[in-house]
Amino acid sequence: MNLYDSVQYLKGVGPKRAEKLKKIGIKKIYDVLFYFPRDYEDRSSITKIRDCKNKEKVTLYVKVSGSSVTLRPKKGVSITKIPIKDDTGLAYMVYFNQPYINNTFKVGDVIRVNGRVNISYGQIQIQSPIYSKGKDNSRVGSIVPIYPLTNKLTNNEMIKIIKSTIKTYTSQLDEIFSLKMRDELNLISIDEAIKNIHFPTDRETYKKSKYRLVFEEFLILQLGLFLIKSKLRENKVGIEFHKYDRSEEFLNKLPFNLTSAQYRVFKEIKQDMESTKVMNRLVQGDVGSGKTIIAILAMLKSTVSGYQSVMMAPTEILATQHYDEINKLLKDFGIRCELLVGSLSAKEKLRILEDVKNGNIDILVGTHALIQDGVDFKRLGLAITDEQHRFGVRQRAKLSEKGKTPDVLVMTATPIPRTLAMILYGDLDISIIDELPPGRKKIDTYAVNNTMKSRVFDFVKKQIVQGRQAYIVCPLVEESETLDLQSATEVYQEIDELYKDKYSVGLLHGKMKPSDKEDIMNKFKEKEIDILVSTTVIEVGVNVPNSNIMVIMNSERFGLAQLHQLRGRVGRGEYKSYCILINESKNKVARERMRIMEKTTDGFIISEKDLELRGPGEFFGTKQHGIPELKIANIFTDMEILKIAQKEAQKILLEDATLNLPKNIKIRNRVDKLINENLKEISFN
Repeated sequence: MNLYDSVQYLKGVGPKRAEKLKKIGIKKIYDVLFYFPRDYEDRSSITKIRDCKNKEKVTLYVKVSGSSVTLRPKKGVSITKIPIKDDTGLAYMVYFNQPYINNTFKVGDVIRVNGRVNISYGQIQIQSPIYSKGKDNSRVGSIVPIYPLTNKLTNNEMIKIIKSTIKTYTSQLDEIFSLKMRDELNLISIDEAIKNIHFPTDRETYKKSKYRLVFEEFLILQLGLFLIKSKLRENKVGIEFHKYDRSEEFLNKLPFNLTSAQYRVFKEIKQDMESTKVMNRLVQGDVGSGKTIIAILAMLKSTVSGYQSVMMAPTEILATQHYDEINKLLKDFGIRCELLVGSLSAKEKLRILEDVKNGNIDILVGTHALIQDGVDFKRLGLAITDEQHRFGVRQRAKLSEKGKTPDVLVMTATPIPRTLAMILYGDLDISIIDELPPGRKKIDTYAVNNTMKSRVFDFVKKQIVQGRQAYIVCPLVEESETLDLQSATEVYQEIDELYKDKYSVGLLHGKMKPSDKEDIMNKFKEKEIDILVSTTVIEVGVNVPNSNIMVIMNSERFGLAQLHQLRGRVGRGEYKSYCILINESKNKVARERMRIMEKTTDGFIISEKDLELRGPGEFFGTKQHGIPELKIANIFTDMEILKIAQKEAQKILLEDATLNLPKNIKIRNRVDKLINENLKEISFN
């Protein structure tokens, strides 16, 4: 048998257990070796009985010093006590409802015992301990791996399967790194790493094994992404847009100047568009940093060169806002822009589709409706995705497939640390707008608990009296039985009752019809609504300059990056702005997160902290980006190894751009496998 045979043929597995293993992603023998522990329990350090502390978990090396006794305090309950001793004192192993344990031990047996200490009336008890006898130290006496499992599999079963697999199959593992490379990078061999990651003898062997496996995982992923990027550049001849693009004329008409960061990013986009390579660029900028202006400049360039542009946004509200902004800023340039969204009538849609196909529309803005069949462009030159984290890889790819080789621009207001961005968007060049336009008001942020709610609503009232408007954001639409959260509908009723007949209160949530959402949002923009109670549907891009206060209910339920996005909806006008976080949790991490929001408005600092406190899984669902789930590497905690792997990947490709040198063939095979299984959709074909 080889590594790629079904796991059911392993000794002690069989069809039934194979089905259980399949549920945790183990299908082949290879998968067993790479199913890593989630934690370890050190049962190798021996504690003396006299040093046992109450509630601590300990490992003892002891002798059974007397016969067991079983007590039956009431019907159906049994307590078995077995006396044990070492050279420092006496203790008891205590088992509940396991009378058969009487037959397990004989006086004089020398055993290792692991369990939690309970000191009762001066008596040291080890409750329901696990034990091992003789030379067997797999359960007690070693560092024991703890695996993530289904309720149908036990940790002991998993240990047995993995031990047996390691013994028989690690010799078949392919070593992809040469001895020279391993020496240079201080890497242990793959078979050593696999053995010791599952069953480390000490902390040092664990660290070396983990380093080797994390480095390899990052290196292969990075090489895969770099190869996709270079393939995109080599195999496709892009559009060479005109150097003359009327951008100076456009900028002179603006009532404000671009920041130096905006100029820098537009220059990077211009260079891409004027070259024959296909542009694949991510523009990353904090809330309010002015990404839309950059997108409009790129679309103007595309139109002047005789090409069409398309811009996809995640919601109708945001798409409509972009459409209005583009028409306002490009009205003097003879450019025709249209809006394609799901709520249009069939007749309107048909008219727009015909005009796009015939080339009568220069810029088409819309939602997911843009990627449906039947949306055909005559000469698409530029495809833009706004708030890209709301779209999967497939959707972004589908948009660019509407043209032959259009340039691609993706924009995000979720600041991501650059190293992490290189993992998530390794196929894209990255531009960062790291400067806010002058005049953006600082938003004062306060975190309070629920006892302050009435004072918060009084403060909201004062702002409304002064002519301002307010957002109140809630995490749910309807009341949940399982979560103690105030729903948007409940808060809406409460606020409406509180300000009855004095102020207008609106409700906005994702379950409403698009036309109703748009109607509510327009009323808020036109100041017909004073207080908008909303779910996170307002997170992305909505611009109401008169709104200067946001209250976020159950703020502990949101990620920091999301709170930062929401906060960015205020502070867009001339008025002093506020964000009040009502935090219901007494949890230490929740309080720390609220403190971060109070201390800084820098999106990059916030995203780093969010990543640190919540981990990459919650920070960014990488699956929707086409990035494979990492088996052992952690984007945040292993950041230093990631940087080393990125440098090494660049060094390897500098010497061997296609990985075809004999020494790199095995690395190439692994990279190809990764691309074919996980990354093939990422390349914007």
